[in-house]
Amino acid sequence: MALYLKAAEILEKAEMKQGAVKTLVYDSKFANIKQLFALVCETQKFSSILEEIIESTKLLKHTKIRIHLAKVLVYDLLLGQGLKCGGSWKTLMMKHRSRLQAVLARMKVKQKVSSNEGLLPATVKQLVGEKLPRYARVNTLKTTVDDTVDYLKREGFSYLGQASRLDDLTLKEKHFVMDQHLPELLVFSPKTDFHDHFLYKAGHIILQDKASCLPAYLLNPPPGCHVIDACAAPGNKSSHLAAIMKNKGKLFAYDLDAKRLATMSTLLLRAGVTCQQLANQDFLKVDPDSPQFKDVEYILLDPSCSGSGMVCLRGDVSSTDQEKDQARLASLASFQLRCLNHGLKFPRLKRLVYSTCSIHSQENEEVVTACLQQNPGFRLVNLMAQWPERGLEPLTKCLRASPAKTRTHGFFVALLEKYSAAVEKKQEPAVQISEPEETALSSSTSQKRPAASQEESDSSEPEDKPTPAAEQADCTPGKKRRKRKRKKKKKAATVE
Repeated sequence: MALYLKAAEILEKAEMKQGAVKTLVYDSKFANIKQLFALVCETQKFSSILEEIIESTKLLKHTKIRIHLAKVLVYDLLLGQGLKCGGSWKTLMMKHRSRLQAVLARMKVKQKVSSNEGLLPATVKQLVGEKLPRYARVNTLKTTVDDTVDYLKREGFSYLGQASRLDDLTLKEKHFVMDQHLPELLVFSPKTDFHDHFLYKAGHIILQDKASCLPAYLLNPPPGCHVIDACAAPGNKSSHLAAIMKNKGKLFAYDLDAKRLATMSTLLLRAGVTCQQLANQDFLKVDPDSPQFKDVEYILLDPSCSGSGMVCLRGDVSSTDQEKDQARLASLASFQLRCLNHGLKFPRLKRLVYSTCSIHSQENEEVVTACLQQNPGFRLVNLMAQWPERGLEPLTKCLRASPAKTRTHGFFVALLEKYSAAVEKKQEPAVQISEPEETALSSSTSQKRPAASQEESDSSEPEDKPTPAAEQADCTPGKKRRKRKRKKKKKAATVE
């Protein structure tokens, strides 16, 4: 009974984007980890099929159980090893067994397949065989990349240096490389498991997909600054921000879900983060003009989204589901735009990163476009010129990520900066994009950030850009007299 309850809980958390399935399973401290992990993964894989069976039989109405628990029970009853629990649940499910089996049989006949796997949507079949690498971000608050590499080599891992192309991320067991774009990210074969490893338990490495590392990496807040992580839980991005800031400054982190925030607090403690100020609060209700935020210059905004970029959650949907999804996407996009507009109201804001784990332009480029139209004082920054997948036209300065092109989950990232020229005498187009900037990474491992470098940060501040009047003011009579005196002294010294 405990197995099914825990599996349903993890399935729900995974669909709500509260963490990767494997991490959620291992953090659950369940007695039989392998059994739990297998049950959750298989239920997730057949999710759309299970939903159709449950809906056709009106199982939720007859049993009064919740959808995630129903999925787990129906999976094990029809597609798994048979229900292992006793008691009331087994009695309840056995009453509906014949009806559930009949619906499953009709689905096979209709689709002309003989196996359960044959029912899987084409995209799921493709993704089942598509294994992403295991990424581990070195937590520089507790260790260094060199020390981590040395530790792993002593354990029998083979270090192959820094990757230079996508094919280098196809790795054999016990082989690993440094990522080609993010020098604090190590890449391993898909089956590598660190959940019971000392480096993970001690907070020396953070298990985080490469695409999820991009927002903090690109925002690149300097040590000592004030930063807001607007929708922070479960906390991997917050811990990354703290590492970049070297635990110096202030990191305000907000999330509406108290349980997620509690989990985040544990994660940050393990990671050695000390600069955080957590708040169980709606970011939209935070007052940008409050004195405590007067020094906030950087914001990371990764709001609730469809999660359509998560490999484990992707699949084909029916036309009815598509209609529901469109309504949900419209609602999410409206919420995301409100968050983005709210973030730009902080008076001293220099840069804001907007990211989602969604593949839908409605949540990505369309939200950013609408925001830029409503906030002409901001523009997009050109990100990582060597990155292989760009935002959709005309927002090609944003980044996209996908299993095929970047060997990551689906993701989207945009970086907005305050832009003084937008309010000058000539009105620019609504979707103003900054001039190309030098953001390409060199192949050297000493290169730390692909964007938001110190030079870029300096150039983005209006007060640092001299005006023609200021340049003209440099040629004052006093300066001319001083120049003539210097010339006379130099001439006298030459004569001597």
